[in-house]
Amino acid sequence: MSALQKEATNHTATGAAPNIEFAALQFTRVIDPGNQLPGYEGVWRNSRNDRCGTLTINSDNSFYAEYDLFCPHPRDPRWFVEMVTAWGNEETLRSEATLIPSV
Repeated sequence: MSALQKEATNHTATGAAPNIEFAALQFTRVIDPGNQLPGYEGVWRNSRNDRCGTLTINSDNSFYAEYDLFCPHPRDPRWFVEMVTAWGNEETLRSEATLIPSV
């Protein structure tokens, strides 16, 4: 979760990043559509109980996480930050923010 938190912190105003905590996830068991083996999907919810992020842990221990930010980019007014994502496994970890043009 540190990669997801780092992206959120980099793409929000100082002090405005959500606290993305593993302990706040609500998990359910799911079936990995690629190989039909069990995996887990966790959901983060905000104070209004709206879904604001997910973490999918696949049967091969890879994962994909996303967290919705919906905020102006803190350093470039041309952009709006839709969400941050992180994915990978023990060997490879990647993360990025999804930006959309500000209108």
